[in-house]
Amino acid sequence: MTQTSQIVTGARSDQKANTTEIIEALVDDFFECHGDQLTGDDSAIIAGLATLNGQSVAIIATQKGNTLEERLATHFGSPEPAGYRKALRVMHLAEKLNFPIITLINTPGAYPGADAEAAGQGQMIAKNIREMLAITVPILTIIIGEAGSGGALALACSDQIWMLENSMYSILSPEGFAAIMWKDAHRADEAAELMRLTPEWLLKQHAIHRIIPDAWLRSPKLKQAIITELTQLSAQDTAERLQERQHFFRKF
Repeated sequence: MTQTSQIVTGARSDQKANTTEIIEALVDDFFECHGDQLTGDDSAIIAGLATLNGQSVAIIATQKGNTLEERLATHFGSPEPAGYRKALRVMHLAEKLNFPIITLINTPGAYPGADAEAAGQGQMIAKNIREMLAITVPILTIIIGEAGSGGALALACSDQIWMLENSMYSILSPEGFAAIMWKDAHRADEAAELMRLTPEWLLKQHAIHRIIPDAWLRSPKLKQAIITELTQLSAQDTAERLQERQHFFRKF
């Protein structure tokens, strides 16, 4: 197994699948918000308000779940339009309350079902990207596992994007790449090498800002790093911070 394929395996580890447990380790008093105020609630997105070191924050995360029942309910961590609307609803609430936003991402991508597409999946992803680039409060994204395509980017248009050392951020899965390129999804390991989806490569290409150890995932070190980063971001001039955020994504 190559280093890249090891990273893919680590990104898909079941230890990263239950975002609820990660949220509980990072913040206090988490209050979850449900529903998109239009069509319903999507369990693939967890969103709500919490306190971090005494500061109020908003938390938005993708959720895969542990049991087969949970994973079927979340489409294995693939949100539908209602999930992205719920996420954006909480982002706008955080903006009104002047709360920084933290997003935790572990998703293979948006749910590709026909019903989701008919309900405006692409439009909702585009709307999230556009509006995140203009939200005035600080936004920090941490990619804890998979971060696939626009389904991940719709939650990652942030001031800072961090990746765990065993995580991946790509336009599509290695299996999808192999199926398109060679009509053979079994060549996923070879595809992963060609895609250069490792955190180190993405950092060199200035597609992310920082790599953090997997061991930090539920440790006080990650919590302290988040506190320090949000403090620094909050101290910046809002107009300058937004300009930097927008400039970063224009380079994509």
